[in-house]
This record gives sequence, structure tokens and C-alpha cells, in this order.
Amino acid sequence: MPSYTVVVARKLPATVEDRLRQNFDAKLNADDRPLSADTLIERSVDADALVVTPSEKLDADLVARLPKTVRIIATYSVGYDHVDIAAAQARGIVVTNTPEVLTDATAEVAILLMLAAARRAHEGEQLVRTSAWRDWSPTFMLGTQVTGKRLGIVGMGRIGQAVARIARGLRMEIHYHGSRRLAADAEDGAIFHERLDDLVAVSDVLSLHCPATPQTIGLLDARRIDLLPTGAIVVNTARGILVDDEALIAALRSGRIGAAGLDVYTGEPNIHPGYRDLDNVFLLPHIGSATRETRAAMGFRVIDNLDAFFSGSEPRDRVV
Repeated sequence: MPSYTVVVARKLPATVEDRLRQNFDAKLNADDRPLSADTLIERSVDADALVVTPSEKLDADLVARLPKTVRIIATYSVGYDHVDIAAAQARGIVVTNTPEVLTDATAEVAILLMLAAARRAHEGEQLVRTSAWRDWSPTFMLGTQVTGKRLGIVGMGRIGQAVARIARGLRMEIHYHGSRRLAADAEDGAIFHERLDDLVAVSDVLSLHCPATPQTIGLLDARRIDLLPTGAIVVNTARGILVDDEALIAALRSGRIGAAGLDVYTGEPNIHPGYRDLDNVFLLPHIGSATRETRAAMGFRVIDNLDAFFSGSEPRDRVV
């Protein structure tokens, strides 16, 4: 069997890198330093495949500059908005992703963000850590109880449905909006809203789970924020670019929005500085899939797609 050269842009879990070495001539990133576009191009000379992450922005210019030997780009993520799909298609380069395996981990973080935002977890922890906690009183650190509240889910795919399953344990009333209505058994009592505005208007908690597309960029803007019930909670584990940061920060400052829980941001890791000054926002550093089990499973999914491609089979997760 011929040996194929695979360039890996970031350090992956040890078990994944071991299998990459077994299956391919793997050029790994041992020190995990982010690669510039020029460095990625340089390392890709004579390579057959690239394994990239959302940290690498493969725009049209970079894709056009890739060596002609590169035939497949396997992204270590579900989202692939960091790869210019049209440019890859024009070059005849296959692109694959890693769906399904990170559903539960990301859903767990969405619920964590919801609860942490609702119960003022950031403020409470800071009080304890800084010895500012003085006593208990009936009006101390009052938050929002989510049990029985209305949860609005934007994007009822795998992750959205997993969030709904967990939220039902909190007796939340599930509402959703998506590109299409689910079958009755998949809905499991959830209420479908054909118009996003109608969903927003009834969402005590609004959780974003849709991909970043030209149609969804900035979907939560000032106008839609004004449609939310006063004191609503916003959760985002999808993509930062779905949210108008200025509008959300203004609503959090004014109290129009009660709290937010965010794991993704526009321009991350250089997030909008306004978020750092707010006590009513709970911030995580894009760790939705960051469990040992999930990150290993994502890596093995990447390798499975590469194995299929190089054996002449159709990769399971081909997006173009």
C-alpha cells in the first residue's frame, strides 16, 4: 500500500497521532504552534492531504496556493466555514468534516452555559475566590430558575435535539426553528416555529445551534434582541458570528437581556472587550467538544475519512 503524506496543522490527542503515524507519513505539529498561511503552504509541498482545525482559515487565496499534490482537506470539526468550499471545489479538492461524534459534549456545554448564566455562577465564584462572600440572606445572589421555562432552539440538528433531550429533564417547554420541521417522533412534543422572529418572542432562553452561513450571520441583532422576553438568557455554542456583539452587550448592560452564556465569539480568541466587563455573562474559551472522549473520536473520524479517500471509497463525511 502506498504511503500518503498528511500534514496536520495542530497537535491532536496522542491516540490519534499514533494512528496517523501508523496509517500515513504524518507531518505532525509537535509544539502546537498555530501555522501561518505561508508556513502551511510550505509544509504542504508534496503532501497528499491536510488535516486542519477552525484555527486555520483556508480562504480562497490560500486554497489557490496549495500544492497540486493536495487532494483532500479533512477538517477536525463539524463546522467548515473556515474553509472556502467553492475554492476547494474549483481545485477538485475533497473536504470532509467530523459530525455526530461531538453532539453530546457540545450539548452538555450548552446546558452548562444556560445554568451558569441563569444562576450567576461567575459572580458567585468570584465572591468565594476573593473572600468577598460575607453572609447569607434571602435576597443574596438571586438568579433565574430555568425549570419549567421556555427554551428556544435555533437549529434543531443533532446538537439542538440533544440539548432538547437534556432540557426536558428540567421540565422546560421546547420550541424550535430550523430549515424544516422535524418528524413527529423526533420533535417529541417540541413546538415548531416557521418564522425565527416568532421563536425569539417566546424564548425565555434562546440557544443557538445553527451553522454560520450568509443567511445566519448576525441573525441575533438588535431588532431580534428586542423581541426576546425581558430578562431572557442567550446561549451560543455554534459560531460567534451569529451574534451582533454590540447589540448583545448593550442589552446585557441595560438589563434588557438578563444574562448570556457564550462559548464562541467573532474573532476569537480576540473577543469583544465589552464582554469582559459584564458580570451577567458567563464566558468559556470554545470548549464545546473538549472532552477526552470526543476529541479522540473526532480525530478517528478524520482518519476514517482519509482512509476511505485513499482506498478509493467515498469518505463518510464528505462535504464537497
